[in-house]
Amino acid sequence: MRLMAILGWPEILEETVMSLDRVVMMFAGFMVLLSVLLTTFVSPLFVWFTVFIGVNMIQSSITGFCPAAAFFRKLGFERGTAF
Repeated sequence: MRLMAILGWPEILEETVMSLDRVVMMFAGFMVLLSVLLTTFVSPLFVWFTVFIGVNMIQSSITGFCPAAAFFRKLGFERGTAF
């Protein structure tokens, strides 16, 4: 038996493909963490990079347009529900 079945967790399909929404959220999270690390260890001026990321996330939630989503869509990721 598989470990997940023993633990009672739902089975995960082995053919699961990440949707565009999940890729964009992962990328945004990575960029926020990167900007915090750069601000902490390189220069306090990198806080503006964090501000830019936040403004871009707000803008994409209002307009529905996300530059990262357009880029990842061209790479071939399947559309999700948000983008």
